Amino acid sequence: MLVSYWSELRDFPLVFIPLFVAMDPLGLLPFVVGILEPRAGPRRGRVIRTAMVTGSVIGLVFLALGQLVFQVLGIDTSDFLMAGGAVLFILSLRDLASATQDQPVAPDELLAVVPIGTPLLVGPAAISLLILLAGLYPLWLVLLGFLTNIGVAWVLLLLAHHIQKLLGIGGLRAFSKVASLLLAAIAVQLVRRGIAQVLGG
Repeated sequence: MLVSYWSELRDFPLVFIPLFVAMDPLGLLPFVVGILEPRAGPRRGRVIRTAMVTGSVIGLVFLALGQLVFQVLGIDTSDFLMAGGAVLFILSLRDLASATQDQPVAPDELLAVVPIGTPLLVGPAAISLLILLAGLYPLWLVLLGFLTNIGVAWVLLLLAHHIQKLLGIGGLRAFSKVASLLLAAIAVQLVRRGIAQVLGG
């Protein structure tokens, strides 16, 4: 049993890295810093905590129900690989072409849930990727990769001001664009794997 888990754990980077790219917590920092700037330390912490809980719940719900939806609708993994890859590719192109995001003014709780928790942290790209990965890897491994990403994002958002001072807004935005480019490459890979499954089947 332990040998089996250890063998599967070797695929952890293949789960963690695509999710980290899709969630792109570093790319969110300029936006988060801007909207949290007027809020004192304890308020910032509450907003970030609520955002993390929101993102976690949304991700876990789709992770739990994704395969069930596949079975009910009769969707094969290859179908979703191609469709999900196409969606991820479109989202990545939109992110590459988009300008800076507006900074909304809203109550703390609303900001934490929308837009930070979703769709910025756990949005269509991350949700699609979660469901895709659940069809390719053991569920426990995908869950571990997702929760690890939530933990990393939590730490990065708590340190947002310090990281922005270190890298600068330009550096963070550049990282976000690189992440979008990597997401496009991952999307192409998913489509290619879906086509290979259909042709192989």
